[in-house]
Amino acid sequence: MRRVRHATLTVAAIALALGGGATWLVLRGVPGQAQPTDEFANVLMHVHGLGVDPADGVLYAASHTGLFRLPEDPSGKAERVADRWQDTMAFTVVGPNRFLASGHPDLREDEPDMLGLIESRDAGETWEALSRQGVSDFHVLQPAGGLLYGYDSTAGRLLVTVDQQTWQARSTMVMTALAANPADTGTLLAVAADGGLRRSEDGGRSFTPLPGTPVLATLAWPDPGVVYGTDPDGTVLTSPDGGTTWQPRGTLDGPAAALTAEDLATVHVATDTGVYTSTDGGRTFEVRYPITLGR
Repeated sequence: MRRVRHATLTVAAIALALGGGATWLVLRGVPGQAQPTDEFANVLMHVHGLGVDPADGVLYAASHTGLFRLPEDPSGKAERVADRWQDTMAFTVVGPNRFLASGHPDLREDEPDMLGLIESRDAGETWEALSRQGVSDFHVLQPAGGLLYGYDSTAGRLLVTVDQQTWQARSTMVMTALAANPADTGTLLAVAADGGLRRSEDGGRSFTPLPGTPVLATLAWPDPGVVYGTDPDGTVLTSPDGGTTWQPRGTLDGPAAALTAEDLATVHVATDTGVYTSTDGGRTFEVRYPITLGR
């Protein structure tokens, strides 16, 4: 089944955001409909995920309209990977040139509406379906040692796999973000639908609320001794004790849509206005790539 309604809304939203000046017609890739002009081929908007490829240090942004390589110079242009307009809802880098993702296909491709778990071993140039194609729309993918956790938004449940093929069901808690302790693959933090923070110490089978913690929107756990999070207002916070207590660090210009931490000091976040990088543990941020429609 092709996701016609979803595509119509996507294109309409882009045309509206561009002030009606774009040359889109109703559906991209459908016979008889116009393709977007080159002017908008590399427009980055609605970022779902960020990740750094250890092969070359390139920062990637997974978005509603494709996967992009981001330039080191903020004045440069983002580069769409492989001319693919895949709606990449979940995205994580798991090794040199190796990415895992989920979401919805480019409308020109004859793929099921839900991609399940897909993998690229060439930095996003090509993708292979691994499992749950046409069944699951993962909105969160969290590697944890030899495990991979995935929150399936279609079923509203947390799944886990050791081989990327077979999955076990764990919690049915609705969650918007998930992070795993790098030193303990069974210890997880999750942001529930209401923004409340929950912790699991049994591999996601059950989650316990953490009283007194702030409402959060995103999570990253790069080291056992520090967890990063952002609240709905764009405040960046850190926890030194696995999510029990939190301290504010820096502030963003708005809510974060995506967060990743390369290490203890280097943090990348995406908001509606751009992608930002901190090299001092989230205290200050510099513009990595401004998001300007029609750029």
